[in-house]
Amino acid sequence: MSEFNQIDEKKNQSLVPVNSSQEEFSSGYSAQDYQQKIQEVALKAKEFLNEKFAQASEKVREISSKDPQELIEDAKEFARKNPGQAILISAAVGLVLGILIRGRR
Repeated sequence: MSEFNQIDEKKNQSLVPVNSSQEEFSSGYSAQDYQQKIQEVALKAKEFLNEKFAQASEKVREISSKDPQELIEDAKEFARKNPGQAILISAAVGLVLGILIRGRR
């Protein structure tokens, strides 16, 4: 048997026939089970995002109602209590601003 015939024979042996009407995957779950799980996860994600959006909206309202001098004092107090986080936040803001400024050039 030639080398090409051996390769062709191995290729045919490695192919597994697929039955398109088969609903069971190799793990034993049906397509409906996967669809239901995906819908449940999507619903949980939607609820989580709605909750976080509501929290963010509340913070924006809280910040917009404050006096700028109050905001400065709050920032100073936060920096005194959490100097490491303040440095990381400042570095992240600086990085983002640097990227935005370079992107305009």
